[in-house]
Amino acid sequence: MSMRLKKLIGTFLLLALVVIYALVASIFAVARLSESGPWVHFLFFLLSGLLWVLPAMGIIKWLMLEQRPKR
Repeated sequence: MSMRLKKLIGTFLLLALVVIYALVASIFAVARLSESGPWVHFLFFLLSGLLWVLPAMGIIKWLMLEQRPKR
């Protein structure tokens, strides 16, 4: 796979991850945290705002892998 194609795929994967993760986190917050206090909201959004970094790191690590030379 060429590096240009890999970067294009990685870009779309990162964009999709951010959009889908934000939607899921917001839906969960609205459904489960509507009666909670401000500290619960703060902690939820703090943790969920940092948690998306883990799958993003996996995508970026995949992007950084060098292509093996063909034999």
